[in-house]
Amino acid sequence: MICLLSAICIWGCSKDGNYPGGTVSSYISMFDLRDIYQGQDVVITKENTFGPDKIAGLVISDHTGGNIPAGLLVIQDSRRLGQLRGIAVNLGNEAANYIPGDSVVIKVEGKTLQRVNGILQITGVSASDVTKVASGKTVEPVVVKSNLVIDKPGNYESTLISFTKVGFDPSYPPTETYLGDKTINDGFGNSILHTEATASFANKVLPYSSNFTGIAFSNGDGKATLWPRSESDIQVLSATPPKIAPIVISGFLVDPTGTDANYEYIQLKATRDINFTETPFAIVTTNNAGANTPTGFPAAGWATGDLRTYKFNLTTGSVSKGEYFYVGANKNIWGAGSTDIGTTSKWYGKMYGTENGDGFGTKTTNLLANSGNVAGIAVFDKITIEESTLPVDLIFYGGGGQIYTPGPPEKGYRVTNTDYYDEKNPITLVDQPFYAQGSNTGKFAFPPATNFVKLVGTYNRTSGRWTSSRLQTNVVMNATATVALIEGGVTIEE
Repeated sequence: MICLLSAICIWGCSKDGNYPGGTVSSYISMFDLRDIYQGQDVVITKENTFGPDKIAGLVISDHTGGNIPAGLLVIQDSRRLGQLRGIAVNLGNEAANYIPGDSVVIKVEGKTLQRVNGILQITGVSASDVTKVASGKTVEPVVVKSNLVIDKPGNYESTLISFTKVGFDPSYPPTETYLGDKTINDGFGNSILHTEATASFANKVLPYSSNFTGIAFSNGDGKATLWPRSESDIQVLSATPPKIAPIVISGFLVDPTGTDANYEYIQLKATRDINFTETPFAIVTTNNAGANTPTGFPAAGWATGDLRTYKFNLTTGSVSKGEYFYVGANKNIWGAGSTDIGTTSKWYGKMYGTENGDGFGTKTTNLLANSGNVAGIAVFDKITIEESTLPVDLIFYGGGGQIYTPGPPEKGYRVTNTDYYDEKNPITLVDQPFYAQGSNTGKFAFPPATNFVKLVGTYNRTSGRWTSSRLQTNVVMNATATVALIEGGVTIEE
């Protein structure tokens, strides 16, 4: 029986002399092609490609707008593991004959991979090496944060990408134009926007905020530079700066040791000198625990009151530009018996555990949620708060819950333009005035028990932009902690 089974296996696995085996593809992916280059010029051969002699990709370059390096045809593909990669092909004047959406096949055997003016490209390609196999294909840019491109520029070089909510270096004068290299910032890092003198938009004045699409090229030092191909790659969000936030939220304590009643607090930072007697402000919190009344969606938004929102009026005293101050009740840094920081820091508020809010809000032992549904904090530059009143800064943290409904009628918590929220969707430009509507989904996490949430970021008071978006740092607390442990996260720059 064993011999019979062995004979069957041998017979079943036998091949005649003409069995072809596997066939190697004629195409190498951009991912693998780029990997052949290791810092020195290299000729592309079947040996270093392991068989393929062609590339196939979708054209993303567009020479009609006047802002593409001369002679370069730029294509991209995601043939390898779904990883999008691109490459520039030096085709001379013929490059202008191709437009975005063309699908091409290019013979690359015997051509050279090299960096020219910082850009990795294939040289030695002639018009006869390129075959257009289709046209009119959809080309969608990858929406990406600048920090990802800064960290790994090679992953994005020669691909079509978009940065959103981009502002320019605030030191530029009001008459500055696009021409040349301009520093841009999307809240996640600084990049360079490059515009040639031949670009149709080169001499236009810079807007305040835009979405920029373009091809990422290396500028020679390993960093990515974004080249918008034409004016249609620029989507202006705002021509002029927004209102500057006089106060920004910089931290909060939601879970002090022992009881939460009268020991939770909010840390804020002033971006200018403020006399609250002359210019009153309000701080509003929202706790959307399932049992908090009124239940359901917040009909009056931040002004809903009862156990959903609670308001502190700031009508006396003053703070200086760059100064931290606090809103809460007791002035202990971490609950009963911990360091009294009221002697070194300015405090405002009231005993929310036993007193109702200023204008709305029922006394509560849990002002700031530490688990469950989403909670939030908002700053207003006035003390009369209605459903339609916009805050000057706000944050949300935690879970979900009944926060927003399109209705009718529409109900929710209104937002202003910050590092995490936009009154208009930055991609579609559709109005989205509420949190949890459209792209307004950003929020921080509940911190671990007994940790202070320290928000770390940079706010530019000239441009009104967060040039470094706030990120959450959880600070482990103890009874002897001082303000030095929890302050210093937010920087105010001119």
